Amino acid sequence: MINLSFFSHNPIRTAVALALAAAAVPVSFAAAPAPAAAAAGDLDKAVAALRGISTMKADFTQTDRSGQTMAGVMTLKRPGKIRFEYGKGVPMLVVSNGKSMYLIDYEVKQVQRWPISSSPLGALLDPSRDVKKYGKLLPTSHPDVVSIEVRDTKHPEFGVITLIFARDASAPGGLRLTHWVALDSQNHRTTVRLANHRYGVSVADSAFTFKDPRRTSRRPR
Repeated sequence: MINLSFFSHNPIRTAVALALAAAAVPVSFAAAPAPAAAAAGDLDKAVAALRGISTMKADFTQTDRSGQTMAGVMTLKRPGKIRFEYGKGVPMLVVSNGKSMYLIDYEVKQVQRWPISSSPLGALLDPSRDVKKYGKLLPTSHPDVVSIEVRDTKHPEFGVITLIFARDASAPGGLRLTHWVALDSQNHRTTVRLANHRYGVSVADSAFTFKDPRRTSRRPR
């Protein structure tokens, strides 16, 4: 789990940390009964949709509870690789090399690392995980929207993450991940929305390395 005290004096760092750590659940989902309003089999379809992504790029917008918004580009490559590159004015980077997630702050020259298994993004990154173990379907007001709440009841301090999908025949598994909402144990809410999804794009493994700011002589990770 990310040490949020590292980011407590900077609202941008806190927002970045909360977006990715507010629900640090090892996302491998006891299957819970689906609400009556949820379509049968949608949990399985969501699992298939996540596992069906080989590579993807999407624009993202991240909004914290105070309304502060940051944007950038997310790049994903299975198995286990993801990169959140923030736009101008945010000297930070979040990247996974397939084994660990890294939060790099180039302003203060610090790096924080945590295992993929402890990240809420495990559902996106690890195709071997059973995404049903900690998840349940939530009722939605629209038949083309699928909502899955993920929490570890044995570790309430990890918070909750809710994944939202829209039915889309052109997306892997017929469901497109539109956004997720992370709520930490202190009720800090962060929403990350995706747009302009591009599937099956060519992505080099070098996209998931980074220049370590702690020592200028260090090689990229």
